[in-house]
Amino acid sequence: MKIGPLQIILLVLLALGAGWVGSLGAKHWSQSEDQNVGVHSFVHEELDLDQAQETRLSELEGDFSIRRQALDLALRSANADLAAAIEEEHQYGPKVSKAIEAVHVQMGLLQKATVEHLFKMRTLLNPAQQKAFDERVSNSLTAGS
Repeated sequence: MKIGPLQIILLVLLALGAGWVGSLGAKHWSQSEDQNVGVHSFVHEELDLDQAQETRLSELEGDFSIRRQALDLALRSANADLAAAIEEEHQYGPKVSKAIEAVHVQMGLLQKATVEHLFKMRTLLNPAQQKAFDERVSNSLTAGS
């Protein structure tokens, strides 16, 4: 079967569409990253941490940074697999469906790791700091709802 210019254009458009869908999903789920950065700034700048808290927080942030990088790579890989499945099937077939599920799994793992990191941060705080932290996290998660 010969592939003509129209089919090539269609393949390129499908690949771009798959990438766009993946990026929208990643953007939606990575809002937790923006929230996390906002919470980190809040913790560092507004909670008046003592030196021991700052030291332990830096350790947690370093550990989470490594974990987040691995999760981001896995999500990008899942999005690439989705693009390949779309290019191969040209419809919502079993490979596309399976690839979408894999993207959702990676998004869920990223969100779970982010929430776990927030709870680890919370354990470093005294009760008054925890109250302010809880309010900030709640507001971050419900903003725009």
